[in-house]
Amino acid sequence: MKVLFVCVHNAGRSQMAEALFNRAAQSQGIASHAMSAGTLGGGRINPVVAQAMAEIAVPLDGQTPKALTPEMVSWAERIVSMGCGVNAEACPTKFLVAEDWGLDDPAGQSLEVVRRIRDEVAARVDELVARLRNQPDNAE
Repeated sequence: MKVLFVCVHNAGRSQMAEALFNRAAQSQGIASHAMSAGTLGGGRINPVVAQAMAEIAVPLDGQTPKALTPEMVSWAERIVSMGCGVNAEACPTKFLVAEDWGLDDPAGQSLEVVRRIRDEVAARVDELVARLRNQPDNAE
């Protein structure tokens, strides 16, 4: 299963989801891979998000925000939107058929709040990986 996590800037939530998903899929031996992108794309990964992810040994080193492309949408078998609170006009659910997780945006938030968002992303990723693990075409 190819999963695309999309938010507006690809600087926080979708980056967390991509990294957590790929780690979980690999550790559980399922044939799935994730990418992430933003409808607008940001300039850099939110440093507080990077710090929160490093705390759980999932570094975002080398990651940069990516703008959503038609090729990414075509590649994906499942698209998950992170939520549109940051910019409703650029919300990916307006033009993509997607599952929307409605997560808070970590931009401008304290480390404590970003940890809570990270933990919510991790819980949702774990649920998604568990669903995918039960699909017969995902066993490696």
